[in-house]
Amino acid sequence: MERMKYQEQARQARLKVLDLIFKAQTSHIGSNFSAIDIMTVLFEKADPKKDEVILSAGWKAAAWYYFLHKKGVISEEELNSFCQPGSPFIGLVEPMNRWGLKSAGGSMGCGLPFAVGFALAKKLKGEEGKVYCLMSDGEMAIGTTWESALIAAQHQLDNLVVIVDNNGFQAMGKTDAILKVNSWLFLHAIDWCTTEINGHDVNQIENNLIYNTEHKQHHSNHKMPKIVIANTVKGKGVSFIEGNNLYHYKAPDESEYQLAMRELNV
Repeated sequence: MERMKYQEQARQARLKVLDLIFKAQTSHIGSNFSAIDIMTVLFEKADPKKDEVILSAGWKAAAWYYFLHKKGVISEEELNSFCQPGSPFIGLVEPMNRWGLKSAGGSMGCGLPFAVGFALAKKLKGEEGKVYCLMSDGEMAIGTTWESALIAAQHQLDNLVVIVDNNGFQAMGKTDAILKVNSWLFLHAIDWCTTEINGHDVNQIENNLIYNTEHKQHHSNHKMPKIVIANTVKGKGVSFIEGNNLYHYKAPDESEYQLAMRELNV
């Protein structure tokens, strides 16, 4: 897809996600915005007939629901019920028997174990398709993440693609200050295919959601899982939210909402 089309889709996503979070007065707008460019490409490329998509960083739910709506998985009415009384579409992704919603997300480190299980099941059944798992950088410090990474390498799950939204922050501060983890180096050492990209460059995202000859020729084992470390800006798209960890939990008030809408409508 053309770069401009991706960028317009991402802008429209940010407008809707801003609206959903403002009306619900719920949290995580910064985390949702950092991952929207990744989701824009991921949901364009993923095929519901053969691929699975898993959101480990379940607090990015508003954006995830938006793209599932665009994919026809949830209705407009369901999307607009986000975090409203009685709605199952809450601020953390809950499992339901629908594509893209087959696993819970929100407790850090839960998504990759699901993804490894799904990828291994596909291998055992001889099924085509990939399993895509979107994680946060904070989750790279969680023990279940590394246990799952070792299992994926052991079983040579080359149908598994992990994307890390590496925005540099988690709930209580900068990720490296809380626990610095050299994810790329460790994963490379256990024979994962590792790539680092600009997580707001849609061409880089698109090019790295698939394997290519350049990736394979640097590894002796071609049957490897893949991780894409996507460097992003928390709150990307709205100036006063970008890089401001206050908006990990804070929802925009009326004046902030109007200012953000004006910025996104330029």
